[in-house]
Amino acid sequence: MEFLFQLLFSPLPTPAVISLFALAAATLFYLNTRPSPVRNPADLKHQTLGIKDGARKTALLEGNNNLISYCYEDAKTIYEVFQRGLRVSGNGPCLGYRKLGRPYQWLKYKQVSDRAEHLGSGLLHRGLKPNQDTFIGIFAQNRPEWIISELACYTYSMVAVPLYDTLGPEALVFIIDRAEISTVLCDNQKKAETLLQNREKGQSAALKTIIIMDPFNSELVERGTKCGVDIVSLQDVEALGKSNLQKPIPPRPEDLSIVCFTSGTTGDPKGAMLTHENVVSDAAGVIKSFESSVVPNTQDVSISFLPLAHMFERVVQTVMYGAGAKVGFFQGDIRLLPDDMKTLQPTIFPVVPRLLNRVYDKESLGAVRVMVTGAAPISPSVLNFLRAALGCQIFEAYGQTECTAGCTFTMPGDATSGHVGTPLPCNIVKLVDVEEMNYFASNGEGEVCIKGRNVFKGYLKDPEKTAEALDKDGWLHTGDIGKWLPSGVLKIIDRKKNIFKLAQGEYIAPEKIENVYVRSGPVAQVFVHGDSLQSCLVAIVVPDPEVLPGFAKSLGCQGSIEDLCKNTEIKKAILSDMIKLGKEIGLKSFEQVKDVYLHPEQFTIENGLLTPTLKAKRAELKALFQSQIDKLYANM
Repeated sequence: MEFLFQLLFSPLPTPAVISLFALAAATLFYLNTRPSPVRNPADLKHQTLGIKDGARKTALLEGNNNLISYCYEDAKTIYEVFQRGLRVSGNGPCLGYRKLGRPYQWLKYKQVSDRAEHLGSGLLHRGLKPNQDTFIGIFAQNRPEWIISELACYTYSMVAVPLYDTLGPEALVFIIDRAEISTVLCDNQKKAETLLQNREKGQSAALKTIIIMDPFNSELVERGTKCGVDIVSLQDVEALGKSNLQKPIPPRPEDLSIVCFTSGTTGDPKGAMLTHENVVSDAAGVIKSFESSVVPNTQDVSISFLPLAHMFERVVQTVMYGAGAKVGFFQGDIRLLPDDMKTLQPTIFPVVPRLLNRVYDKESLGAVRVMVTGAAPISPSVLNFLRAALGCQIFEAYGQTECTAGCTFTMPGDATSGHVGTPLPCNIVKLVDVEEMNYFASNGEGEVCIKGRNVFKGYLKDPEKTAEALDKDGWLHTGDIGKWLPSGVLKIIDRKKNIFKLAQGEYIAPEKIENVYVRSGPVAQVFVHGDSLQSCLVAIVVPDPEVLPGFAKSLGCQGSIEDLCKNTEIKKAILSDMIKLGKEIGLKSFEQVKDVYLHPEQFTIENGLLTPTLKAKRAELKALFQSQIDKLYANM
């Protein structure tokens, strides 16, 4: 005690006094400037509230709060959202792009808005009508001109229809015919040639004009003339519109904004009709869900590399523009994405699990403060690791195109994994019985159904498919099987559509089994197959090329990936590891595969075996591997 008294009241040497004051000042500075802790916006043990008919809403909507349609009073359409961004940013930087090895260049909000007015005016001067019956195709990779083209549509109440490579020529013809698209904006000559090839075959009769963003040769113009299609440059149409400027004719919230054609795994694409309210409400729901910890602002930056043709990326960008934030586009090559990340230093990073499974080095993620993962399930172990390693907030979203993008979102402060959170504030969720699979709402299990501001209006000119998705009360039936957990969050546990019966009458949900087997170390991808003529399952397995050589070496084997895939010892060892994992997870005996075929080449979007949202194209996989499947069964 005496020592402490002396320490406190004895005169200190001058340097010590200075050091003490410096330490005190530093401590006060830290206490005043340290980041605020994440505040739980609701009781994490009771994250949803029950309402009538067994439906639930987020606990963020207490009392009689209605479902939200927008976040800002002055931004109820996508057009108004962008105009708000222009105002709150003070005409700040909006769209960024770069060339290899160069810094990002930026278009300001007013530049983007003006170019959209010029382009839209040019389209009107060429004869298009500023109304809901005018559908404009956008066939381009992510880039500033994509957004300018979309905004041109919205400035004059027209409807955007994204097109993309992986649809294939036949699907492109189908969409152009179904939507009666007369004008398509393309990024380059190659895509224009794809459209012309169809036109030269007498298909895509509605197509009259192709507008190209990049330079193209004069031969293409002549080729277009021969089949009745005008080929013009984006620059020329913008110049035409600037000389014949027309006053904007903004849309209403209930007007169509976009028709998003989903490639699906079978059959023709379906055109989901989404209004301005659908998109704006979904973006507002996301903002409301994490605003207790993250408020998007003019300093935020997002990197755009997920396809703009899909609604996940569209909603992310709507959030960014409403806040007056910046969006930088990747160079177009996914292999260069880490370099783009290092240069751009994004703070908001939308991502899909497939990318998260191959984590970038720390340098490329140094500035990220918010990460949102969606489009497919993410492994809980991967999510837990990234939350610990990256030190930023990672939210998981669940939904589909038909509810604009997301319908559930994890809450700030909830560090648990293995679920997809709570309903967004723009929609409610209920589970309905699926008797044939023994799922009952009374047990907190069933098909996930959604109702709210973000639910689409139906499929374009397809009342039959619309009736399959939307019931008479306006509930969207997703085809996914969900389960309410004790804390009120939703867990996706199964899939209704991709089920089949084995010969003995057992129902099989192959995606559930695949999600188990893909956790096996040497397994990169797996396709589980069975049908009512067979009593057991088989699988096509793509080994992980980084893991396989080491796995083979432990068995005393070596060689190329192709050679290792032909090795029966390796096949037995991989099958054994899969079966072991299946038992640990709790797969029933009839859910375990009895044999596998090892395939050395990955399933990709480019080879037509994955959809653009990275789901397996089951019909294509079955057709491709039919001979191997037949052989597996024959050898049993």
